[in-house]
Amino acid sequence: MRDATIQREKLAQAVQILREQDVDCWLTFVRETEHNADPALPLISDSNVTWHTALIVTQKGERIVIVGRYEAENFKRMGCWDEVISYDQSIQPALLSVLERLAPRQIALNYSESDTAADGLSHGMYLTLQRYLQGKPYELISAERILNPLRGRKTPTEVARIRAAVRLTEQIIDAVTATLKVGMTERQIADFIHAEMRRHGVVPSWDAGHCPTVTCGAESPVGHVSPSDQYAVKAGELVRIDLGVILDEYISDMQRVWYVQPSGESEIPAPVRHAFDSVRAAIEAAAAALKVGVEGWRVDEAARRTIVERGYPEYQHAVGHGIGRTVHDGATLLGPRWERYGNTPYGIVEAGNCFTLELGVHVPNYGLVSLEEDVLVTESGLEWLGAPQTDLIVVKA
Repeated sequence: MRDATIQREKLAQAVQILREQDVDCWLTFVRETEHNADPALPLISDSNVTWHTALIVTQKGERIVIVGRYEAENFKRMGCWDEVISYDQSIQPALLSVLERLAPRQIALNYSESDTAADGLSHGMYLTLQRYLQGKPYELISAERILNPLRGRKTPTEVARIRAAVRLTEQIIDAVTATLKVGMTERQIADFIHAEMRRHGVVPSWDAGHCPTVTCGAESPVGHVSPSDQYAVKAGELVRIDLGVILDEYISDMQRVWYVQPSGESEIPAPVRHAFDSVRAAIEAAAAALKVGVEGWRVDEAARRTIVERGYPEYQHAVGHGIGRTVHDGATLLGPRWERYGNTPYGIVEAGNCFTLELGVHVPNYGLVSLEEDVLVTESGLEWLGAPQTDLIVVKA
């Protein structure tokens, strides 16, 4: 039997959040989740499902799942569902019977215009549900205000798993430092990192084609770009790597930067030093602003203001995003109030939130200085989940 510790913790959280938000009922409605997954499902189920399945949590604390006959035993073995109801031909009769018994005023469903992690209900399943509930008195609302805190407030088990993923990523970074040398191409660096991941029995946090992302020198393109054979480590230039691993279903997401120091050079070039110190200062400004009760955009504003004051252009992304089961884990975004981000920058930072803090600047003739740290918000302040990079990592050419 699989360990359902996370699911037990998250279901208990869900009940508490429903009470806080005064929402009667939260319904996750899914089918064939191997290829049509709802991001919310792994929080409350340790397995995928095939037939139409309804997972119901109420403000009163009831936890009921209606599932196809052949998967009912999986939910019974989880030990955290009060009632497991199986069916054969159609879920509709059982679903209507349960809802009639619960008599909710509102039913929160997993759709959202702003948060992809709260937008798992497919259009087809929504139409099916509308057909099933036609003429019924229930008000169907977005579960965004349920799922945002549910994903964002990491439980002790979740935090421990993220922390372990960060520790392992730091080991891989140390191995890169010991191996990095002039002439290695971006692809060779990425291949080495993938080999280290395999050695530790983990996989990349996102698409292996660009996890890691490797940037060697000033000409290498910046972004979610696959490592290339075209660009290689050179003396007097920068190397930046963005990487993460999935360990026990939870992820890390970190960036580190190296300076390849030519023989006979004893000082970091002034443009590189200024860039690194500025990026570091901007991340520290974000860290200082990242407190319980703050809106996400204010954290981004602190970093954005700092980097501009240091003479660099604004970065064209958020300074931080949630991490957890996925590399962009939804809920509050530490980002600017841009239309593309919807309402997520207005989310409130809460204790238990785990974020990245990340930004970078391009240094002509040298390359990209970009850092990314993983952090935990606590009631008393911020905790770095790994040792932050406070100076350039120097590799002798």
